[in-house]
Amino acid sequence: MASLRRVKVLLVLNLIAVAGFVLFLAKCRPITTKSGDSYHDIHPRAEVANLTAHGISSIQDAVLKRLSLLEDIVYRQLNGLSKSLGLIEGYGGRGKGGLPATLSPEEEEKAKGPHEKYGYNSYLSEKISLDRSIPDYRPTKCKELKYGKDLPQISIIFIFVNEALSVILRSVHSAVNHTPAPLLKEIILVDDNSDEEELKAPLEEYVNKRYPGLVKVVRNQKREGLIRARIEGWKAATGQVTGFFDAHVEFTAGWAEPVLSRIQENRKRVILPSIDNIKQDNFEVQRYENSAHGYSWELWCMYISPPKDWWDAGDPSLPIRTPAMIGCSFVVNRKFFGEIGLLDPGMDVYGGENIELGIKV
Repeated sequence: MASLRRVKVLLVLNLIAVAGFVLFLAKCRPITTKSGDSYHDIHPRAEVANLTAHGISSIQDAVLKRLSLLEDIVYRQLNGLSKSLGLIEGYGGRGKGGLPATLSPEEEEKAKGPHEKYGYNSYLSEKISLDRSIPDYRPTKCKELKYGKDLPQISIIFIFVNEALSVILRSVHSAVNHTPAPLLKEIILVDDNSDEEELKAPLEEYVNKRYPGLVKVVRNQKREGLIRARIEGWKAATGQVTGFFDAHVEFTAGWAEPVLSRIQENRKRVILPSIDNIKQDNFEVQRYENSAHGYSWELWCMYISPPKDWWDAGDPSLPIRTPAMIGCSFVVNRKFFGEIGLLDPGMDVYGGENIELGIKV
C-alpha cells in the first residue's frame, strides 16, 4: 500500500507539473530527461520564442516528453509488485530471446513436483521474466506492411483453471507489451472456478495495481468447462473484436495489426493467428512453419499444408484460407460471433468447437 501511495503522489505531482507547463510556459524551468545514456534539457522559454515558427506541435512534443518521463517513474514504482509474488519483470534473465532456460541441479529437484502438477515446468517459469523477449519469426514482408490508424479495438480473453500464476501473468504482460495501446480495449481473465489460492486475491490484486482499468477478472462460481467459460468472457467484453486464447501464450510484436485489418475488411472472417511452440520443459520458443488446419477422417483438427494457390502466389505474407480451426487461438468480430450463435454451450467434447465454428462460418 505504501508503494501505491507513492505512485499516486507521483502521478498527482507530475500531472500538476504538466498542466502548469502547458498553461504557464514562460514561468517553467528547464526539464531534464534521459535519452539513451545521455541527458538533455528541454527549455520551454525557447519554445515560446519559436512558437510562431514551429506552431503548437512544439508544445505537444514537450508535453509528451514530460509524460514519457512520468511513465518511466511510475513503471519503476509498479515494477516491484511482482517481487511479492516471487516473480520477475524486465526484458533480460533466463529464457531471454526465446532461448532454452535452465535450472541448477538443486533447482531441478524442486521443480519435479510442480512439473507433474501442471504438465509444464512451472518452477522454471517463475525464474523467467514476465516480460522476456521472444524471437520475431514473421516473414520479412510482413514486417514491412503498413496499416491504417483506424483499426478496431480488441478485447483479449484468456481462459484458465488452476494454471500457474507466472504463466498467466506472462500471457498478460506479453499481450500488453506487444499490442499497440490504442488497439487494446481490455484483457479479460476468465477463471473457471480454480482451487489455487494464488489465483484468487494475489492475482486480482496484482493486475488491479499493475494494469488498473485494463484487466478484468471474471470468476465462474462453478466449473463450467472451456466453451461456457469462453462465452462468459465474450459477455464481459466491450471491444469491437474479441480474441480468445489459452492463458499460456506469448505474443510477438506486430501480431494485432494484420488480424484486425482482415476483420475490418470483412466482419464475417474468423482469424487464426500463426502459432509457434513454447516447449514445456525449458520454455524455448520453437518455430512452426506456415500451415492450414484440416480434418482427419476421425474429424480431429490437424495441421495441413497450405493450398496450392497460396504456394503459387509466392508471398508468405498472404493469409491462408482454411476449412477448420483450433479453439486455443482465434479472433472474431464480437457482434458477428453473437449473430452466428457463439459456441454451443453444451459442447463439452474436446475439440468440438473445431468442427462447429468452422461449419458455422
